[in-house]
Amino acid sequence: MTVNIQSVNFKADSKLLRFIEERLDKTKLFFDKTINTDVFLKVDNNHLRANKIVEMRMSIPGNEIVVTKERKSFEEAANLVVEVLIRQLKKHKEKKK
Repeated sequence: MTVNIQSVNFKADSKLLRFIEERLDKTKLFFDKTINTDVFLKVDNNHLRANKIVEMRMSIPGNEIVVTKERKSFEEAANLVVEVLIRQLKKHKEKKK
């Protein structure tokens, strides 16, 4: 699986990038035929505490899963996005059976 991480209007540190890649590795346990995943990290300037946005677009054979979450930290948002991705992958796998 190829992971492309893009931070919009800021420079993400290597610790955050490594954290996201480790979380995405969990998805391989549930669905190993993932083609690629695009991750977009954004900061919303709406002056709210929860202004960190993580969007992941996972391409799997015959489908694309898009999940977006907004929280007060990128780590928290990434965890939630990966949990939703795992749920969606399980659903997709069950449909194939």
